[in-house]
Amino acid sequence: MYEMLLFRDGGSMSEKQQHRNKKITVTIDNKQCDGVYGETILDIARRNDIYIPTMCYLTKVSPIAACRMCAVEVEGVDGLILSCQEKAVDGANIKTNNNEIEKHRVNIMKMYDVNHPLQCGVCDKSGECDLQNKNLEFKVQSQEFAVKDMQRKEKKWGILGYDPSLCIMCEKCVHTCNEVIGTAALYIKPGGYKSTIDIKMSRCEQCGDCISVCPVGALVSNAYKYKANAWEADQVPASCSHCSAACELVYDIKHAGIDNPYESKITRVKNDFEFSTLCGAGRFGFEFENKNQENTQEDFNKAVQQIKDANTIKFNSYITNEEAYILQKLKEELGIKLVNNDAKNYQTFMNEYSSITGKLLYSATNKTVSQSDLIIMIGTRISRDNPAVKYNVNIATKKQKAEFVYMHPIDDIALANKYTQFVKYEAGAEEAVLAMLANTLIENIPSELKAYFDDLDIGNLSGDSSVGEEELEEISRRQIRRKNKTLIIGTDIFGHKNVKNIAKLVALIDLYTDFNILVIPSATNTLGVSLICDLDEQEDGHVVGYNVKGDYTIASYGDCDFNVPALNQQEGTFTSLDLKVLNTNAALPFKGWCLNDIANEILTNKEEYTINYTKLLPQSKGYKGISFDSLDNGFDKYGNDLRGYLLENIKTKQNLANLDDITDLDSYNGTVIYRCEPLHQFNAATAKSLLLQSDSHLRGSASFATAAKIKAGDKVEIHFDGQVKVKTFKVDKNIKGTIALYPTFDNGLVDDKITNNYRYKQVKIQKVEV
Repeated sequence: MYEMLLFRDGGSMSEKQQHRNKKITVTIDNKQCDGVYGETILDIARRNDIYIPTMCYLTKVSPIAACRMCAVEVEGVDGLILSCQEKAVDGANIKTNNNEIEKHRVNIMKMYDVNHPLQCGVCDKSGECDLQNKNLEFKVQSQEFAVKDMQRKEKKWGILGYDPSLCIMCEKCVHTCNEVIGTAALYIKPGGYKSTIDIKMSRCEQCGDCISVCPVGALVSNAYKYKANAWEADQVPASCSHCSAACELVYDIKHAGIDNPYESKITRVKNDFEFSTLCGAGRFGFEFENKNQENTQEDFNKAVQQIKDANTIKFNSYITNEEAYILQKLKEELGIKLVNNDAKNYQTFMNEYSSITGKLLYSATNKTVSQSDLIIMIGTRISRDNPAVKYNVNIATKKQKAEFVYMHPIDDIALANKYTQFVKYEAGAEEAVLAMLANTLIENIPSELKAYFDDLDIGNLSGDSSVGEEELEEISRRQIRRKNKTLIIGTDIFGHKNVKNIAKLVALIDLYTDFNILVIPSATNTLGVSLICDLDEQEDGHVVGYNVKGDYTIASYGDCDFNVPALNQQEGTFTSLDLKVLNTNAALPFKGWCLNDIANEILTNKEEYTINYTKLLPQSKGYKGISFDSLDNGFDKYGNDLRGYLLENIKTKQNLANLDDITDLDSYNGTVIYRCEPLHQFNAATAKSLLLQSDSHLRGSASFATAAKIKAGDKVEIHFDGQVKVKTFKVDKNIKGTIALYPTFDNGLVDDKITNNYRYKQVKIQKVEV
């Protein structure tokens, strides 16, 4: 019956499969162009460098077909057709321009210009406005008709501003919000000529991608409005430093003002909206440069001596690959310890994973996720941990009609309209859940592992984890006939006490199923640090902290003993979750010293500049010995990210060692907290941004409040691991169950034990009596 299902152009499903990779040839403007069955005329034209103008077309979403600017003629077809949505037919003869098409496009522009305010001198979009560009292109210099103007009030939607009098109703913002971001916060409020864009604020994530795709000045950042013109700014290409996606972005830089004409500031962040997407942290969290640059020569000498006297350098993963390499060289030359609990946990996972798979790296990327038709995600509150992955999950559910199985102890309202199955398990049960998942997904268990899986007490594991056997059967059913499958492993896993055995179970799924595996690094450069540095378990003796608290602290966040540049003041590279080495550039100057200056007073083999280490990154770990200045920026016309290069997935020694027995679950009863940051907050850098202000409440459900004997607004002490933290409690109706969300982004340089270890903690909560 499945084989006989019909698709839109009249063929059966089996015929559709046959057509999928069929080559076709069309003629566009007398040029013969090769294509593939299913491609649109516009796709083929663009790939062959044939220009067809558009106003509403956006590469990363489905054809909108609102502007009709892309109309072309096809021989044998009456009238003009829209090249953005019309599939090319083998042998077609197409004309993209002639007098009739030109007249059609000019008339479209005149319609767009009807009563469009001539505010170009002050409009934030002036100088990079698609409407301006098209008016010049089609030489529209007069307007023969008009419509009675209406009063259209400007609106403020949080950080976003909308001016309906400037809006041309191209619908790019609506499609992006729905198809990429996945919130469907923006929608069209119909009314003919009175139609506008409107918003459901309760759904809006304030990511600002709608600003990026808007071709005119209708959608803007309220903070940026009237602050600068496009032509005033210098543009610095870079990579976002807030999470491991390291998304492409561009800093707009201009002088700080009349009072500081020789100082620079970042006025806004942009991106190549055709191919990439930024979350709110990437777009609005740019104000994190280190302004404390008043170190003296005496301060520098002391910092050098502190490193020489150190027994341990403790650091976090918000650093470049080059900084990580310098720290490794200091360890080797001085014989000191390097401690980074976050990267060490990830390193431990990947080492065990590699021992089973025989390859250094995992197999999936964000692109893999976006092309998947089945996604299983475990161990991450992804909308907070890594928005880029969430966007690609949404793209898969929209474009590939992907099944999405979300497994976590806490439901996530941000994913509620995306997942097809939510599997709730007990905190601490990740090992048991992955053992059952491996048993479910591996259809032909090899003989050497059969005894292990036969001995699994599924009934007992199901009872302890609260994952029903019928839920596993449902997962098994969902993978039938699915061809592009991805398993996403999140940050919860790496701090688990049985992380080594969990890694082996995940590796078996990689090895013996057709699932691709994405192991999301928890911080910006967790993957890079784990590959470059030989990390130790425990700190000893005199501890120098690098971006974390130590006996002596060197940091880019201020509030420290010695200041170094922040990540928007440095050149260097990150190793992203897409397994790419991505270059970033300094947007702002730093007048003091950096880590490399300190190292050059200590190391035998020195490098004048930090970026000289880019070509020295270890090739045994997949790096390619390419110099920093040889790395490109931006995207090509096909949407390929030109930044950096892809790591080589080095073969490793394969050792199908015995798996460990699944241990009894730790009990997480009573009051339990889960480390989870607010939307668009990741660390001390995002906490500094004036546009990303978030509260740091302990958030929980009404049932959590009852269990903890507290109420909304109470100031409470949270006791765990010998620490006491004070937070204000807030009831969040979107959170279910008895686990509260505990943020750490506002802790600055404090190195909380919860930050780099297992994200769930059983705690004691006491109300602070006023």
